[in-house]
Amino acid sequence: MHIVDRRLNPSGKNLANRQRFMRRAKSLIRKAVHETSANRSIKDADQEGEVSLPAQGVHEPSFHRSPTGGIRDHLLPGNKEYVEGDTIPRPPGGAGGGGSEGSPDGEGQDDFRFALSRDEFVDLFLEDLELPDLAKRRVVDTEAVSWHRAGYSITGSPANLALMRTVRNGLSRRIALRRPKASELEALRAEIAALSDDGPELTRRLELEEELAHKLRRTSLIPYIDPLDVRYKRFEAVPRPVAQAVMFCLMDVSGSMTEHMKDLAKRFYVLLYIFLKRRYRHVDVVFIRHTHQAQEVDEDTFFHSPETGGTVVSTALEEMQRVIDERYNPDSWNIYAAQASDGDNTASDNDKTAALLTDVILPVCQYYAYLEVGRDSEHFPPGFIRRDSDLWQTYTTIIRTGAPMAMRKVGHRRDIYPVFRELFAKKNAQQEQETV
Repeated sequence: MHIVDRRLNPSGKNLANRQRFMRRAKSLIRKAVHETSANRSIKDADQEGEVSLPAQGVHEPSFHRSPTGGIRDHLLPGNKEYVEGDTIPRPPGGAGGGGSEGSPDGEGQDDFRFALSRDEFVDLFLEDLELPDLAKRRVVDTEAVSWHRAGYSITGSPANLALMRTVRNGLSRRIALRRPKASELEALRAEIAALSDDGPELTRRLELEEELAHKLRRTSLIPYIDPLDVRYKRFEAVPRPVAQAVMFCLMDVSGSMTEHMKDLAKRFYVLLYIFLKRRYRHVDVVFIRHTHQAQEVDEDTFFHSPETGGTVVSTALEEMQRVIDERYNPDSWNIYAAQASDGDNTASDNDKTAALLTDVILPVCQYYAYLEVGRDSEHFPPGFIRRDSDLWQTYTTIIRTGAPMAMRKVGHRRDIYPVFRELFAKKNAQQEQETV
């Protein structure tokens, strides 16, 4: 018999059980996160969601028959096969009586669905990248906001009293209700005082006194400042305005790029996207793939559509230039680019590629990162010196000029995050000094 706790955990209830289960099934959850992230888009890479765990792989607590034996009494309701004194044979294959065959009536046990929060998903996704705790805390940081005036409110703190608006509302109300002015009352009093108490002026005096009493009553009924007139300054939280950024993903998709290389590239792009989202409120992503021709595509086509042909890197840079000219003015956008390749390029194209980068692309880019991916199974005999690729040699000459560009080599996914930190270490240090 197995006990499976499938209760939800609203508002932190059963948190201890949840953490205990995650520790027990951590390897399965991590594997499911990696499989799920491979099917996610880059923009949704750090979002919460559910992962599927194989039911047979989750080792749940169970009750087993005691090996010491003993006498037990069982009550079998509805028994039609045995009478008192019969011996019930033990089912073959162990106490569970299970087997590898499917159920004859079509019943079975579905995969176990486990919900992960955004923070848990990001931590598990980046865990095999050896992400230090400090960086993890930075990844889940919240965005700062600033408070801006947003009109007026009828409730609020006395410190936020809008005095001028309150006085104006009171004046409007007094005019609308025809509240007597102080000058009118003073004029009536002066006129009454000028009249005598006898003769024909007495009648006029009585009329004015009655009018004065009526105006005084209206003055007492219509206050100078009514609670309805009071207004308070209202403030609302607005995300701190930051500049917008665009992230260009360039990748060689010729036949020499294996699925392993594309997976390394995708993990690097995901890290770069998370990095930019922490510093810019709005981030666009542009995917450009190339062989001997380049085109802007969607993310699914970028990673999964097969292509054949040679490798001409300059076509991707020309396509990037076209997109920048059409949609992303460098005066309004912070432009970042990440290129992934196995290092192949047509020899006759190296000079053109260098010229495009130096004269056109790098002057408008905040940063340009080149990632040269290799095969995880590549091993070379001792003493063998691997020759740098043509593209690596071309970019090395550009970096020596002090351009905002960096490049690294990576062959395994555990090397992605250390390489990423090396590429952006200088920029992170500068930002931390500015923050301090």
